[in-house]
Amino acid sequence: MNWPLDTAPRDYVLGHARAVLPDRILEDARIVVREGIIAEVRAHPPAAPSDVDARGLLCLPGLVDVHSDALERERLPRPGAELPWDFALLSLEGKLRAAAVTTVFHGAGFQHKTSRGTERNPVTAVRLCETVRTRGPAPVDHRVLYRLDVRSAEGAAVLAGQLRGPRPLVSHEDHTPGLGQYADRTQMERYLIGADGLSAEQARTHVDEMISERGRLGGVLEQNLGWLGELANADRIRLLGHDPASATEVRALHGRGGSVAEFPTTLEAARTARELGLPIVMGAPNVLRGHSHSGNVSAGELLEHGLVTALASDYLPSGLLAAVGKVAYSRQGSLSEAVRLVTSGPAQIAGLTDRGRITEGQRADLVLAHLGARWPEVRSVLSSAVQHSQDDREGAMACPA
Repeated sequence: MNWPLDTAPRDYVLGHARAVLPDRILEDARIVVREGIIAEVRAHPPAAPSDVDARGLLCLPGLVDVHSDALERERLPRPGAELPWDFALLSLEGKLRAAAVTTVFHGAGFQHKTSRGTERNPVTAVRLCETVRTRGPAPVDHRVLYRLDVRSAEGAAVLAGQLRGPRPLVSHEDHTPGLGQYADRTQMERYLIGADGLSAEQARTHVDEMISERGRLGGVLEQNLGWLGELANADRIRLLGHDPASATEVRALHGRGGSVAEFPTTLEAARTARELGLPIVMGAPNVLRGHSHSGNVSAGELLEHGLVTALASDYLPSGLLAAVGKVAYSRQGSLSEAVRLVTSGPAQIAGLTDRGRITEGQRADLVLAHLGARWPEVRSVLSSAVQHSQDDREGAMACPA
């Protein structure tokens, strides 16, 4: 057949693949694609023709990443070495494809934070959103995860004018030392020493100031949480709670209409989320390292308890498929279960029903990979290249007064 160089064709037949289905591995599978959609999945009939011979490679759905901060890092590979936003997105897109990621949610931080020369603020968040929206049809479906620091009144005001489309993903967070990810304030102090080059005394002073500032911003925090709760309960956003540390925090998230527990920091928080029916996202780098870099609960421990719905790359796109290999080989789950953590699991988190599974009617975002002795290796990515619709005609979602 006449095969285009820039993307997979709209119609083709993939033969002799080891297809990772939602509940099992189908050996020697034949997958028929029509108009970029999976039309048929079955055992390969004897002598039946195919356009592409997978030659026994593993075939899995394109990976869905619901929390990536990689674009910020791509734009600023070194302190002071700032690159154009559109170039950074194209550069990262190549890395995402190499990592088998076909859908990604880029984190846009509506907050104020400076680290390693990167200033995260509402202005840069808007630039990130604009860059993603103007990319147009691409081999990777670029989307936005809107991240709000609940202590920021300015962040909320700017965020309200940026939310687009039906039920966008919005994550609320509070990285004040002594809470959540940095429940042990010394973890934040060590981070500041390593990332920003502060002395131990400077780091302690800075952490003291952060804690004091939160006390002064209690009213802003409550306003922002109330506003997000109103949007969530009106079904206008899909609300994620970032770094919940206790059963009380998870119950509060659920009470304000939260849909997802993102990176719970304790076993107690994760168990409460599961009891309340909230899906749970953990970090793939946590799986690879075997522990949290902040001293919190490990993703491996939560996997052992069956408490993880999805894995996100956080800052390492290549970590997603590598985590699949580690989960499968460590027998924390079957290969199908491990693959679900980076495909149908995150698709569920994002409310995307058209991808994440190799079944009829799904987008034909397909990955061919070799299951190596320890880590899977990506050999080819066949993207359906069906760009999602971001409806910019949606009205802005008024922020709290």
